[in-house]
Amino acid sequence: MKKFDYKIDFKNTDFRKEPENYIVGKGEQGVLLVEPYKSEILPLWKFMTPEESLISAKSIYSLYLDYRTKNEFPGMDMCRKFLQMGITRSRRYANHKSGKKYDGLVPDDKKGQSGAHGRKILPSDPDPVKAACALIFIEYYNLLKNDPVYQDFKNNHIMEYENLENNS
Repeated sequence: MKKFDYKIDFKNTDFRKEPENYIVGKGEQGVLLVEPYKSEILPLWKFMTPEESLISAKSIYSLYLDYRTKNEFPGMDMCRKFLQMGITRSRRYANHKSGKKYDGLVPDDKKGQSGAHGRKILPSDPDPVKAACALIFIEYYNLLKNDPVYQDFKNNHIMEYENLENNS
């Protein structure tokens, strides 16, 4: 499977017209880069309260079903990434009310990298409201991720476009 390529010209690539250029990657990679899907899903993504999270997760899942009907795998997978990001962001705030997990500056050699952070982990400061938000996103994330149609689309996309043997 191909690794996510951050060198793609995301500003000038329409992944609806060029689904062959979409790479699944790991976790949430590219969630804020892949257009037009980012711009279609991002306005729906909210996680401040359980009520907002429920509306958000339902709306993103509904959009997933629409992309599925249209056979748009990049859009389907981007919905997965936004639901996953709802979980991870909610969990971050559930564990640290400020949203800040680390203390200190990011080392110069780590700036701009995924997972870059300061040196010291801050003590936990739980927020049960955000924990409830995470549970909502988990429910819809699991619905999507365990959908056999999603699994088939994902496997087909990877085999057709991301299989290293086919792309050598």
